[in-house]
Amino acid sequence: MKAQPHSEQREIIVADTIRDVVSELRMIDVADYVAFMRLEHFSAISDIVATAAERYLMPGTLALGHGGDAHVTWGEAPRIVLDLELKPRGATVFFALSMTEKHASVEVNYVSFDRPHADPERNTAYLRDALAEARIQQQAA
Repeated sequence: MKAQPHSEQREIIVADTIRDVVSELRMIDVADYVAFMRLEHFSAISDIVATAAERYLMPGTLALGHGGDAHVTWGEAPRIVLDLELKPRGATVFFALSMTEKHASVEVNYVSFDRPHADPERNTAYLRDALAEARIQQQAA
């Protein structure tokens, strides 16, 4: 899919929003992701994503999209790619989360706004605000 203008800014916003969720997703053994994907048990991965997000984002904000892929070869470290969707109020972000042993990255494929503005900068600001509203505020202990 062709990247939209301002994708880099939006990728930073998305990555910041899901940072804690990614930490939770990385607690799952890579072998489990591989098994679920090879056996096409994407509902199990969907449950993992929902559970990882429930402490940090409002219900229904983050979901597994069309699946994912496990890149496992003899010569390289495993890489898990999940197609995810963020759905804050008024927007939907379609993106891929790529996780390796030491790194994670986000690639935004498309952002759909319910009421897009002609100025992409204003759309990006709207996305930032909508995602901030979708976060669950953590209480200090």
